[in-house]
Amino acid sequence: MEIVFLGTSGCVPTKQRNLSSVFLDYLNKYFLFDCGEGTQRQMRFAGINFMRIDDIFITHLHADHFLGLGGLIQSMDFLERTRILNIYGPSGLQETMDHMLSMGTFQMDSMSIKVHEIKPGLVKEEKLYEIRCVKTEHTKNSFAYCFEEKSKRRFLKQKALELGVPEGRLFSMLHNGHPVEIAGKVIEPDQVLSEPIFGRKIIYTGDTRVCENVIKLAENADVLIHDGTFSHEDLEIIAKTGHSTAVQAAQVARKAKVRRLYLTHISQRYPDAKRLELEAREIFSESYVAEDLMRVNVEKH
Repeated sequence: MEIVFLGTSGCVPTKQRNLSSVFLDYLNKYFLFDCGEGTQRQMRFAGINFMRIDDIFITHLHADHFLGLGGLIQSMDFLERTRILNIYGPSGLQETMDHMLSMGTFQMDSMSIKVHEIKPGLVKEEKLYEIRCVKTEHTKNSFAYCFEEKSKRRFLKQKALELGVPEGRLFSMLHNGHPVEIAGKVIEPDQVLSEPIFGRKIIYTGDTRVCENVIKLAENADVLIHDGTFSHEDLEIIAKTGHSTAVQAAQVARKAKVRRLYLTHISQRYPDAKRLELEAREIFSESYVAEDLMRVNVEKH
């Protein structure tokens, strides 16, 4: 599993940072979280084939988090994509997309999109993973997302052999949860499967103040990508902005017992964001400021 930070700036892009977007590659299936202006070009720089993206998740409807969708969709259509593109986000997303896709002479010739206006809870579920969301404290309708790999159990080959199970079809049956009979004796899957191994877990908050919903969502996550817009020295600013300081994000990471924290949505007032990283590390040592085109590998458990 690999994360690529495509845009890590706050509301205004800088020479070093594009607007918000995070890419996730899970077993060669591509996901995009937020799509600020210029995201498709960032994917070109990162060597990502955006035609392979089928699911985009928008945290909220501030322009710096969704305005890249129009250009991305037009490029996909120009390149004759025919698969449906699913776009998930808060209430108001359908109207927003209707406006975007009716501007000027915009029209789609090959592809179509499907908009999903979501509520807190399960957003998407497949055999190997699920994506959930919770409300955050930024706008009336803003969400944080959790991508979580489902737990699995390892097959204990030696244990199966000791119980007299021959290699082959019966191994597969047990591994898939079906009991088998050997010489009149029933072997249950629990006898030859390990304890559940929890899957990898990634949290992306979008823009938010510190909130309990995110702390609960992020419990024991491998990676927490959290709003770290401001230095804690500028704490008084956040009351009217709905954002977090680097220190506050680190406090969330510590409470949630995550493995690593990446600060994003960095305000343009900090051309050297290293100070934010150092502030966060005073609270949570595994804190990092995300940089555009940074790649993070999330190892299997």
